[in-house]
Amino acid sequence: MKIPFLPQRRAALKRIVQYAVVGLFALSTPLAGSLIQTTQAQTKPGGFKSKVINLAYQTSGDIVKARKVVEPRFKALGVTVKWVGPFPAGPQQIEAMNAGRVDIGNVGETPPIFAQAAGITEVVYIAGRRPSKGLNQGIVVRANSPIKKLSDIKGKKVAFQRGSNAHYLLAKALKEVGLKISDVQVVGLTPSEARDAFIQNKVEVWVASDPFLALVEKSIPIRNLRNAGGINTLGGFYIARRQFVSQNPELVRVFLEEADKVGEWADKNPAEAAKALASEVKIDPSVLETVSRRTVRRLRPLTPSIVAEQQSVADFYFQEKIIPRKVNIQDAVPPDEILRAIIPQRFAQF
Repeated sequence: MKIPFLPQRRAALKRIVQYAVVGLFALSTPLAGSLIQTTQAQTKPGGFKSKVINLAYQTSGDIVKARKVVEPRFKALGVTVKWVGPFPAGPQQIEAMNAGRVDIGNVGETPPIFAQAAGITEVVYIAGRRPSKGLNQGIVVRANSPIKKLSDIKGKKVAFQRGSNAHYLLAKALKEVGLKISDVQVVGLTPSEARDAFIQNKVEVWVASDPFLALVEKSIPIRNLRNAGGINTLGGFYIARRQFVSQNPELVRVFLEEADKVGEWADKNPAEAAKALASEVKIDPSVLETVSRRTVRRLRPLTPSIVAEQQSVADFYFQEKIIPRKVNIQDAVPPDEILRAIIPQRFAQF
């Protein structure tokens, strides 16, 4: 809780988060051109070429990493697992993926949309996450704040990670009360920086997510003006590098299978899942148990309805002038033959 507050100065992220700044609509042609990377499938679906798989994880913790469930499967295939991170949030993870440092990662619904809006074509969806009840996110203020309802945040400083699922929660919640993001003072920070700014009273409003939300809930009295119930209906996605997926569908399938298995275990055993994560994220297991009980980790296939719902999220961002151009989600979905090769059998139950 004593981590010093630092302003966000990560120049490498400008290629993604610049499109989250309200009022910035012009694309830089040289920039967009440098980001677009066309790739071609080089193997038939069902095989793999890589001997190393680079998996991303975030500061919020990763149950797949903590339980070491994929390493035995990949070792049997002669493939080395390298965990890359921790990343503070999805936008930073996507930047690393676009640079070729990460092959597979786990993000909310927003980062892939902002990536497409920024001209990044290397990132594709490979599976969805089942949505939670929305208790793991919220727009919060201190309990003694004069801000009593969501509409009261007009003109106030609001801290969150631009281009993340917090961005979507805030935009949708504000629309419910007749406001836009341009009606508040956006303070763009990573999740941990936003938490510290809130604790130190540098901002009045924080768009928070677990585990930081659960940690602060236990530390100081806060008021949750709006949780993500009815907003985070997608739950997020696993994403991957387009070229990696086309060349290594078997590796992707193995990863998704093990990620879903451990997700099912975690959903059924929140206390044990909390213990598994505690040593990795250095947070009290009792707080992490709260996180586990309001988190859903199981996966689901990319059905047409899920793709359509993600398209509606992208359309909302464009309509609200938060991203500079309309994006087509289907462009970031692998071809059907690749999808058939990467989807585990256990997904059939959905």
